[in-house]
Amino acid sequence: MSSNTRADGPLRKDAQRNRDLLVAAAREIYAERGVDAPLDDIARRAGVGNATLYRRFPTRGALIEAVFGEGLTHTLRRGEEARDAGDAWAGLASYLEYIFEGLAADRGANDLMTTSIPDVPSLDALKTHHHETVCLLIRRAQEQGSMRDDVVAEDLLFALAALGRVVPASVTVAPRAWRRHLHLLLDGLRAPAATALPAPPLTPDELTGALRALAGRDAEG
Repeated sequence: MSSNTRADGPLRKDAQRNRDLLVAAAREIYAERGVDAPLDDIARRAGVGNATLYRRFPTRGALIEAVFGEGLTHTLRRGEEARDAGDAWAGLASYLEYIFEGLAADRGANDLMTTSIPDVPSLDALKTHHHETVCLLIRRAQEQGSMRDDVVAEDLLFALAALGRVVPASVTVAPRAWRRHLHLLLDGLRAPAATALPAPPLTPDELTGALRALAGRDAEG
């Protein structure tokens, strides 16, 4: 069932208006302050009562889904385009540039991609697809000889998560700095740059644990 309808039919005009006001207010506040912003502040900016917000969006995840669902679906489509690229390295670089442009432009989008948020179906689908895309493109780039052959998906995902968390701070003083550091990161993965690595890669479980710890530390801060 669409979030714009009730079980017995479309929302009334006043209810639809309140929903649209809440989504617009949440989009603004999430972009400014991240998805942990108080729901009371969103209701206040929308000019509606808290009861109206909780009636339209009974969970934080439901509101996040309404705000970001379309954008997350578009990112998934960009991942599909990257998978279809003849040059796997170029496909991966272009895909990651697109993702980081979103992280730099919107604090809420950064939270979505770099922390764990429950009850957002389109986000769960994107994260699964994102992992599969990265794995596929790494394997193909290695087969094409453009990426060093000792890199695994966890290496790249760990490094991207670390870079992603500093983007909101860097854009306030140097809006394009993330591009330099993303390219430095990618250059280190190129086959000609390969030197012996001093430690083994993280396992999938170790990566998950590290990212959960990062999310918990951010929430405490």
